Amino acid sequence: MSNELAFILINPYTISKSRTGGVIGRFMSRTGLDLVGARMFAPSQSLVDEYAAIVGSDKHLESEVRKLLAKYIHRNYAPDHKTGLRRRVMLILLEGENAVQKVKETAGPVIMGGGETIRDTFGDYVTDDDKQVKYFEPAVLVGSSVEDTAATLKLWGRYGVTDGGLLKDAVDVNQSNSSWQQTLVLIKPDNFMFPNARPGNIIDILSRSGLRIIASKVHRMSVKQAEEFYGPVRPVLREKLKARVGEKTAKLLESEFHIEIPAAIRKLIEDNVGPLVGDEQFNQIIKFMTGCYPPKCPDEEKARVGLNKCLALVYAGDDAVEKIRRLLGPTDPSKAQPGSVRREFGSDIMVNAAHASDSVENAKREIGIVQVEEDLVTPLVEKYYGKQDS
Repeated sequence: MSNELAFILINPYTISKSRTGGVIGRFMSRTGLDLVGARMFAPSQSLVDEYAAIVGSDKHLESEVRKLLAKYIHRNYAPDHKTGLRRRVMLILLEGENAVQKVKETAGPVIMGGGETIRDTFGDYVTDDDKQVKYFEPAVLVGSSVEDTAATLKLWGRYGVTDGGLLKDAVDVNQSNSSWQQTLVLIKPDNFMFPNARPGNIIDILSRSGLRIIASKVHRMSVKQAEEFYGPVRPVLREKLKARVGEKTAKLLESEFHIEIPAAIRKLIEDNVGPLVGDEQFNQIIKFMTGCYPPKCPDEEKARVGLNKCLALVYAGDDAVEKIRRLLGPTDPSKAQPGSVRREFGSDIMVNAAHASDSVENAKREIGIVQVEEDLVTPLVEKYYGKQDS
């Protein structure tokens, strides 16, 4: 069976209640599908109207369910009727065999039941004694069939640039405070070795910050991007490792040859070998993030899309930089507090689960390098379902 591309729309209510991580983690671990795309949207009224029309005419759904979902979309996806501000929706793309059916089964029926599905856990379906719906929150919206998936993704792809990307104004994103900041988080490649719940679990921990996700992107960093992104780290490594290299090398020489290494020779080792070790550590970081070892990557190939993927998220809110870094924990996972991202999921200083910007200035620089506003949804949709409808 050939691969399919399936989608999950994480509803505004689910996002506002910080359930995004739980939803992503369960879909990835339960379906075994690969996460290949993610984009934040702030749907316009026209996108909402067109999407409601697609759902409302979906013959794969029962008439009652079609009406219920179309009404829900009009009410909960549309801009706030009081302020005119738009709501946040996250589009997730999963790829693999029989992806559409797997996502549909994992999401569960619209009329919820036994507690086994995403909707059983994160949604609500409440009726009165006359079986009239009093409250309805389906948590996520997914495709009912390959045909519906194609139509939906073509529609959202058409609005990918105008309604998606880095959300600057949304109903629950308050930029009025002087302490309002943006910060970048990269959920690193070690979390994507196989489909699992770790990326979602990391997002779940970061939700304790009370911050808002305003951009998301599945990113494959090129060597060129990685060298620029981690560029400030290189001189730090070169300088930081000098003393350690000098001490360890001197001890090895003394032990092997039973001689005493003079301070002047130790200083020569520090100044000449230390930077080489720092450069190699830098190269290993680039290889870890991109899947390519820089010294063996020709200059003309450095701009190519990398082999390894990460999930880039932009968080926004008061004191965003400090709040995220506190939840992430120190660079060395062994020194991080229990419950922090790096203590829970990190292995060592390099394979430490996630990166976060260390200042407002660096956040701006890093967001620019990763290009979080770039629309990667449309190329994926066109690969599977052809060109967008005009």
